[in-house]
Amino acid sequence: MTGHGAMAKLYIVRHGNTFDRGDVVTRVGGRTDLPLSSSGKAQAIALGEHFRERCFVTARSGPLKRTRETAAAILAAQAASPELLTAPFLREIDYGPDENRPEDEVVARVGKAALEAWERESIPPPGWRVDPPALVGNWEQLFSRLAGEEGEHLVVTSNGIARFALAAAGEGRADAKLATGAYGVIELDGGAATVREWNVRPPVAP
Repeated sequence: MTGHGAMAKLYIVRHGNTFDRGDVVTRVGGRTDLPLSSSGKAQAIALGEHFRERCFVTARSGPLKRTRETAAAILAAQAASPELLTAPFLREIDYGPDENRPEDEVVARVGKAALEAWERESIPPPGWRVDPPALVGNWEQLFSRLAGEEGEHLVVTSNGIARFALAAAGEGRADAKLATGAYGVIELDGGAATVREWNVRPPVAP
């Protein structure tokens, strides 16, 4: 990494909900471009309020509606906001035959043990189209790019992509998941990437 002496903080945000109470929840991945649901929009607004006093110097999101809408709500609450850039690797993983299928069907196909391995160790179940080493490498490249840019940086993506930022920071966690509308903070200081917070979820106004 470059820019020794410059301190950068990367805020990694998971988009808001794409389903509301009563909806049939499916496993939505990179091939399913859903917008935020009503509760998801409320989460995005809550994130904007939470980050109102922040001053993001760069902002990136995946190309899908749910990430762009979440990022837009956060940036709309800023006194001055940077241009929102699109990073293709932040899109979301491809769940293969499980894409946009109800969760009970996914469990029936791959089994609970495979899904638990994904949640605990980020090991993709059979058929999912995801390359963990490539995703870790993508995060490492982003860390390197931002390490010399002092200030706070915003990234909005999905849980499936965000979890690999932990591995890129050299930290393995059993609680790698980011909830919808939650975020983590990784500090970039010279050649070091340190996870300061993970899965922080601002309260949504009633």
